[in-house]
Amino acid sequence: MSMILAVLGAVLLDAWLGEPRRAHPLVGFGRVARRVEARCHADRRAAGVLAWVITVLPPVVLCAWLADGLAARSPWLSAGFSAVLLYLTIGLRSLGEHAQPVAAALCAGDLDAARVAVGRMVSRDTAALDPQQVAAAATESVLENGNDAVFGALFWFVLLGAPGALLYRLANTLDAMWGYRTPRYHRFGWAAARIDDVLNYLPARLTALSYALLGCTAPAWRCWRTQAPAWDSPNAGPVMAAGAGALGVRLGGAAPYHGVWEPRPELGEGLPPDAGTIVRAVRLVRRSVGLWLLVLVSAAALREGLRHA
Repeated sequence: MSMILAVLGAVLLDAWLGEPRRAHPLVGFGRVARRVEARCHADRRAAGVLAWVITVLPPVVLCAWLADGLAARSPWLSAGFSAVLLYLTIGLRSLGEHAQPVAAALCAGDLDAARVAVGRMVSRDTAALDPQQVAAAATESVLENGNDAVFGALFWFVLLGAPGALLYRLANTLDAMWGYRTPRYHRFGWAAARIDDVLNYLPARLTALSYALLGCTAPAWRCWRTQAPAWDSPNAGPVMAAGAGALGVRLGGAAPYHGVWEPRPELGEGLPPDAGTIVRAVRLVRRSVGLWLLVLVSAAALREGLRHA
């Protein structure tokens, strides 16, 4: 039950406080990662593996040591520590806080403001996006980050406790920093990208399943099965294809990066996206969190019932 209390506590803390505005631990971790990169970078996979180990393992080992020590003292201390750490690894409220200004600007017809707001969510060039492309970019970001910023951490927390959630979030952060196919990171970032792929494999598919169950199920399943294999990322493909199908909208397609429009497969089916699509995507992620909590609480209650039977 301490695990359930920690999950519920983390979700409530996130809803109440949102992401820390000052001194977020992930910001500090990013600074450390940049220093490690500066010292270890070389055009070799081995250098990337070494940098990943140096950056990730010490905080994860420290977290495991603290978790074990607190668990030996008190289950309440352990649950409190786990709740705070899990809270720091998820960003459910921040998804809505980033997406809402984009939807509001589109509703007001202020395309320039919408482009600026969506630029805080995505890495693509936003200056040339039309309203539909802005809405698509924001919706894709919400759906994908539902997995990266929420469900992945929840999955690994349930599996391995606080150290598992921290391992996932730090690995995901390094993938966002190093996991690019650019000349600088093609070899150095290989380990960060592959480890993130492995850690996300099961959470991404559970996220896609959640979207499908809570949206338009048949289209979500069809888009997941037929469109996801064509997507460049083995984990973002199922999440966004199922999410687009669940929402009944068309996403994907060409997008501008570094001044070049790069072709991407189509995702979903139905109507083109608009401001309302962004709002519905946020609601889909929130409902999916509710589903996960319901499953966890039900499983814990069933386990307790069987133990006392």
